[in-house]
Amino acid sequence: MAKATDIRLVSVRAEIEHFDYRMPIKFGGRVLNDVLMFHVTVEVESRDGRRGQGFGSMPMGNIWAWPTSRATPDQTLAAMTALAHRMVERAGQYQEFGHPLEITHELNQQYLQLEAEAVCKQLATPEPMPRLAQLVAASPLEAAIHDAYGKALGANSYNLLGPEFVNRDLGFYLDQQFAGEYLDRYTLREPKPKMPLYHLIGALDPLSPADVQTAPDDGLPVTLDQWILYDGLTHLKIKLNGDDLAWDVDRVVSVERVAAEAQRQRGCTQWFYSADFNERCQSVEYVLEWLAKVGERAPEALERLQYIEQPTHRDLAAYPENKMHRAAAIKPVVIDESLVDYQSLLLARELGYSGVALKTCKGHSEALMMGAAAQKFGMFLCVQDLTCPGYSFLHSASLAARVPTVAAIEGNARQYCPAANAGWANRYPEFFHPTDGSVPTGVLTGPGLGI
Repeated sequence: MAKATDIRLVSVRAEIEHFDYRMPIKFGGRVLNDVLMFHVTVEVESRDGRRGQGFGSMPMGNIWAWPTSRATPDQTLAAMTALAHRMVERAGQYQEFGHPLEITHELNQQYLQLEAEAVCKQLATPEPMPRLAQLVAASPLEAAIHDAYGKALGANSYNLLGPEFVNRDLGFYLDQQFAGEYLDRYTLREPKPKMPLYHLIGALDPLSPADVQTAPDDGLPVTLDQWILYDGLTHLKIKLNGDDLAWDVDRVVSVERVAAEAQRQRGCTQWFYSADFNERCQSVEYVLEWLAKVGERAPEALERLQYIEQPTHRDLAAYPENKMHRAAAIKPVVIDESLVDYQSLLLARELGYSGVALKTCKGHSEALMMGAAAQKFGMFLCVQDLTCPGYSFLHSASLAARVPTVAAIEGNARQYCPAANAGWANRYPEFFHPTDGSVPTGVLTGPGLGI
């Protein structure tokens, strides 16, 4: 059912940039010191002759998306970057008209796995590329296509998701529970005016001046108490080890102590935490014991805890014994690394997960679909970050602002990689240096992704 608003890809090009971190970040037992950004620019034309140019940008987060001891970080980064380039080439050869949901779906279905296998063969990687890494590699292209579509039609892309624009309903992309439904049912026509910003507390991050060993001399805060006062923070995400119970409990107790004093200084009486184990827990029993001990030593911290993120291994099918029902009865437990398609969402529900972490680095189309499914199933929703700087952070913010039940957004490039925010921070200063712990998402109303 062709529509005049359907688009085809006229030209697709890519470029990369490299940035060093000002401070290292540790998560899941791994330390990250730099980032490679992959940028994509797409020009499209609609059936009725309108043209638009869109942009997408994403970190090639290989340390997170492809954790392995068989290949080196340089090997996994090279493979993901090569796959991103191959998908750009495939998109440049793609001649079909359609809505961005259809185009990105067909590109991924036809080429993503095939090209990933070709890259790994060419580069002789010691193992296949995981699905999560494939999604990250394709994500800047997806964002650029959605952005170009809105630019061509002179409208915000989140307002182009109903049946008057989309040729196939959600039943085609998900299952028959969604027959006759479209994404306009699960997204907002106007973004939320502002949203709280989740600040990351990495496992290496100093909490107070006594913890500082070395610090960059760039005028930015270094310790947690400094950051709380600098940005007026009310939402704090705590990275935990997952294999050292005493440390994990002590970390939360220490965060609560430092945060309470900083919030007292600024007259704030209400703030929140989330906890991220990055898959390191062996079982739900570890999580339950951690919750109990935190409740004993810092009951206020437990009360402030909004949700727990991905406590056990990302391969849900390989570890079906890791059921989360008992933990989810206490606090929402969300999947992050496990969420790579609709089937993984269904499996997570069976295993007791009660929430979903959306990430634009898994693809804009995928994030919209999973956000719709999570809402239909009554699951807790949050939008997470891949230390996304500049445009990629604004993209993530635009998604969070358009999904009704998302209450806050994570954004930590301002802490670890402010150099990559250059330019964008001048245009959107309150996104990269908030003063009341929130970002003004209501301004992201322009054509395309709103940026």
